[in-house]
Amino acid sequence: MMKRLFFTLAVAASTTALADAPKKGGDATIEQGRRVFEAHCSSCHGAGIGNPGAQFRTGTDALRVKYKGEMPALLTERTDLTPDTVAYFVRNGVSVMAPYRKTEIDGAQLAALGAYLSQHNPDLKGTKGKQRGRK
Repeated sequence: MMKRLFFTLAVAASTTALADAPKKGGDATIEQGRRVFEAHCSSCHGAGIGNPGAQFRTGTDALRVKYKGEMPALLTERTDLTPDTVAYFVRNGVSVMAPYRKTEIDGAQLAALGAYLSQHNPDLKGTKGKQRGRK
């Protein structure tokens, strides 16, 4: 009886994990990246004061001041981000942003986040969120 329960739970857990796993470079990766962004990043880097009815977002508003309109403050609107740039800032932090540990955002989640935030980069079109020359 206990073996059957354990087996059922193990199958259910693996089925859920497979359903959430991103397909390489496809829409599922972008969707997983969006979910990672919403869970870990949007509280600071989501829409901020500049958007009607939105709450204050420290990261977005700091970037708005820093770039003075020369570059989008919203990370989701940037066209210059690459997966490596995203990974660097997530793992190392910057200014008041603390670094995220691998136990908080694992490697697959970080890759999906990088694909999501770099999806508008024209230099990466056709590379499915990966930098050119990388596998």
